[in-house]
Amino acid sequence: MRRIEIFVVAVLVLILCGLSAPSFGKANDEAQIRALEQSFQDAFNAKDLDAIMKAYAPGDQLLVFDVVPPRQYVGFAAYKKDWQDTLALFDGPITFVLSELSVTTDGHGLAYSHSIQHMTGKLKKGDPVDLTVRVTDVYKKIKGKWLIVHEHVSVPVDLDTNKPDLQSKP
Repeated sequence: MRRIEIFVVAVLVLILCGLSAPSFGKANDEAQIRALEQSFQDAFNAKDLDAIMKAYAPGDQLLVFDVVPPRQYVGFAAYKKDWQDTLALFDGPITFVLSELSVTTDGHGLAYSHSIQHMTGKLKKGDPVDLTVRVTDVYKKIKGKWLIVHEHVSVPVDLDTNKPDLQSKP
């Protein structure tokens, strides 16, 4: 009878250890992704192209659906060029705020998030920009570091006017 009790206790300990380890890993993964997104926000506000690109996976494994043409950017180099062109449009500071960030991790090296991102600034031609977008990111842990491998940026469209809703309020 004593062996059965020891066996049951041992199984319970293994189960509890097994349940707690992934949840800690997931919390740590989420914290790392939140830090990545904070670094991205800081880099965008600083208009620091190299720091912005530190959030993205290198090579051709990156795929981005952005709000500006073309429909998609395949690879790190193509998306870096898009960022370079975008930042060159602005005169003076950009104010970028990432909010409503929700992060989900699987505990095995994949994660996704969604957020609302708001940007204001002034174009070199003098026009103000006030834009709110919805962003979904997919992350992969590559060599121990979380990086974005897929990004989808969108704005809602008013189907009565066929115009984008650039302020995107709930």
